[in-house]
Amino acid sequence: MSSFLQKKRQEYIPELPSILSSREFPSFVPLATRQCDPRIQQLFPHSSSLNSLWEAGQGPASDGSRAVKRRPFSVALLFSGGPAPGGHNVVTGLFDALERIDPACKLYGFRGGPSGLIEGDYEQLSATRIAPYRNQGGFDLLGSSRTKIESEEQMQKAASHLLHLKIDALVIVGGDDSNTNAALLAEYFMREGHPISVIGIPKTIDGDLTTPEVPVSFGFDTACRVYSEMIGNLQRDVLSARKYTHFVKLMGRSASHIALECALHCQPNAVLIGEELRAQKNSLASVVQSLADLIEKRASEKRSYGVVLISEGLIEFLPEMDRLLQGLSKISASEPEKAAASLDPSLKESYLSLPARVQQQLLQGRDPHGNLNLSHIETDRLLIEMVKGELKRRSSSCKFDPICHFFGYEGRSSYPSHFDTHYTYALGWTAAYLISAGIDSCMAAIFNPHEAVTSWRVGGVPLTPLLTLEERKGKEKPVIRKTLVDLKGPLFQRLNQQRALWAKEDAYLYPGPMQFGPQPEWRQQLPLLLQEKSGGDR
Repeated sequence: MSSFLQKKRQEYIPELPSILSSREFPSFVPLATRQCDPRIQQLFPHSSSLNSLWEAGQGPASDGSRAVKRRPFSVALLFSGGPAPGGHNVVTGLFDALERIDPACKLYGFRGGPSGLIEGDYEQLSATRIAPYRNQGGFDLLGSSRTKIESEEQMQKAASHLLHLKIDALVIVGGDDSNTNAALLAEYFMREGHPISVIGIPKTIDGDLTTPEVPVSFGFDTACRVYSEMIGNLQRDVLSARKYTHFVKLMGRSASHIALECALHCQPNAVLIGEELRAQKNSLASVVQSLADLIEKRASEKRSYGVVLISEGLIEFLPEMDRLLQGLSKISASEPEKAAASLDPSLKESYLSLPARVQQQLLQGRDPHGNLNLSHIETDRLLIEMVKGELKRRSSSCKFDPICHFFGYEGRSSYPSHFDTHYTYALGWTAAYLISAGIDSCMAAIFNPHEAVTSWRVGGVPLTPLLTLEERKGKEKPVIRKTLVDLKGPLFQRLNQQRALWAKEDAYLYPGPMQFGPQPEWRQQLPLLLQEKSGGDR
């Protein structure tokens, strides 16, 4: 059974860049080379030489170019990490492109993400199987996982399943950690002489997987629009009830792109950007004091209500909290009392100053990639409790009636926006063409997504030059570095110019529900970070 909207979306056929829809297959031309960190070069001696940036172009193949050829081959795909809207269109775009290249091509999907690849849990995907998932949200066609493939045994098992199916290429749909997995697998396959190429797809709602050639990851636009609708609803509610202050924590574990984008969509009374707080060396106490100042000031003007946005990774950006998290990562205690006893005295005081709930949450385990599970740390409640304490310390008589929210999972699997619908479909086609052209160890890319879809330039960005070394679980590991909010960039500057007015007045905007249809005004909506590149609103 399908709802009315499901059916309408299933029937929709996304536009394609002209270079992909042309009757003539393109060739990929090397634009430039990207240099690897020498330490990465030592760890990736085989794939580090694959450092060309590729772009699809028309015309006869020239020296060094790779032509897309009409030939049958087999591809496997998996989703890795958290869901992001548009993932299913990567599958349908890849499938449709393979059909065009050669109807004898085969597409397999590994169920359960990297875990399925290790365990050999797969299925062959057909037109009938994927039809209900066209332009739909979620990753439920195949499911996903956060399993990190790094041991020799894991890689051997992955290779054995791919070789059994006679797979020519593996497509990994994921974020920075997942594309790091892709780079590791590409190096392993080359080292062992396995004829399996690896293509990554830039996915994460957090918006922190970008390069100069990949200005946005898929899912970011949709998630921000879903959250902005809900924030707008809360803003309308506070003007109606005039008595609540909503603290909204927004997903985005290591970067504040979502909080920044949603703030510009909605114009709340305050937004806490982690990167700004780190740059200013703000303490938790200073953040609490500034919030208390805001609440008292608004109350004095008969505005005992408001909306505050909080980036999910906020706690890691505060210097004393970051030091505390580093200290906690080195001990194995599961109870606050034992943890406090094991901490350095300079960290113990910070730890014990936190509410008991938060003390316990900070002891929860990390994911397979070594990341703290920030979605389980109630930063919103922490701030509320500390603001209450600060107002009490000041003997303030202002009314403060807080309500906390966490907007995260609501935006990960929704119907993709118009932008993400087309972006992911084109990424699927690009991946198929890269594979057909014999290109390995790269990430499919749309270089100019701020322009009209038909004008998009497509290509591949080499994976290994994106890697750097970071400490994970006490050891230096190769990872793709996360892209943080640029405090000198136009979006943050735009926020800075307006936030004083937002704090004082009710300058709320109400984005409303995401629109999807043939009307040009909906089709031309872009993420704000891309609108800056296109010269303003489109």
